[in-house]
Amino acid sequence: MRLIPDPNPPRLRVLWVSLGAIAVALLIAGGVFAAYGLSPLEAYGTMLRGTLTDWKGLSEVLRRTIPLLLVGAGLTLAFRAQFFNIGAEGQILMGAIAGGGVALFLPLPPALSLPAMFVAGLLLGGAWALLAAWLRSRLAVNEILSTLMLNYVAQYILIYLINGPWKGQHVRGFLYSDEFAPYEQLPTLPGTLVHWPTLVLGIALALALQVLLTRTTLGYELRVVGENPGAARYAGISISKVVLIMALITGGLAGLAGVGEVAGIHHRLLEPAQISLGYGFTAVIVAWLARGNPALVLVTAPLMGLILAGGDLLKISLNMPFRVIDVFSGVMLLCLIASEIFVRNRVQWRGR
Repeated sequence: MRLIPDPNPPRLRVLWVSLGAIAVALLIAGGVFAAYGLSPLEAYGTMLRGTLTDWKGLSEVLRRTIPLLLVGAGLTLAFRAQFFNIGAEGQILMGAIAGGGVALFLPLPPALSLPAMFVAGLLLGGAWALLAAWLRSRLAVNEILSTLMLNYVAQYILIYLINGPWKGQHVRGFLYSDEFAPYEQLPTLPGTLVHWPTLVLGIALALALQVLLTRTTLGYELRVVGENPGAARYAGISISKVVLIMALITGGLAGLAGVGEVAGIHHRLLEPAQISLGYGFTAVIVAWLARGNPALVLVTAPLMGLILAGGDLLKISLNMPFRVIDVFSGVMLLCLIASEIFVRNRVQWRGR
């Protein structure tokens, strides 16, 4: 068997390779469950029954889907432009800080408060990603390292704020701010934590980004930069400009996700791990599965939302370790990355 490079793989091969990678990941995760003394069929059955056949479980899937949808849609564009943004976790937190700052300290008419929170989250999340893009464009700093490091900076900024100047006036022994006013909180579906305005916003933006990618000059430039930087330079396309714009969009969408989490669920600023829940890293899998198509995030984000919500069920119903679902997600990402060789190459068997 030998591999022959194929720069334009057919969609059918991409689909089958992706499904095969997911199947292998499920088999490996099943082995982990078996090693723990649990039948893989029982584990997967519990995940599916508790999420797809029960309204409470389904609402948890939707709740987890919302930030993954926004962040994943942005990351598809960034990866398409060869800007490997691993810092969505920090951009979510900066969006939450911006939205929380507006809610806590900016006196606005009630009708303007929530829109202002989202605008602030969009701008600060975008600026946080833009910083890494600027470092890459001007100083050739690897964006994987810079965005990863900026995650930690964002975490400690938030911890400092809720432990110091933004700490709630009547808080004792905990780290969080005062609660937002009722008009600064997003409405949710009855009996759930699904803040539906952010869900609608995520769906609309995913579709809008697909249009931007396929129907606009900027989308064309992005595709050229991602597929052939040399051709982009020859055609007079500014790679730096495209990367900066993509970083701004990606970080901005992550910032919106951060505002949605604090305005829709927590109604205050609190510790970083309670706001982001690892959505920034999980969204990398969402974007990878979508293969550079923002609209496909409408499928891949609920899939990962199901896995995350199902993981909670495993922990509660089957008393599995708290981090089991992190193993699940890691195995899936590893399999998807490993399968890339069969996407970008055509298999030819010897003798043919």
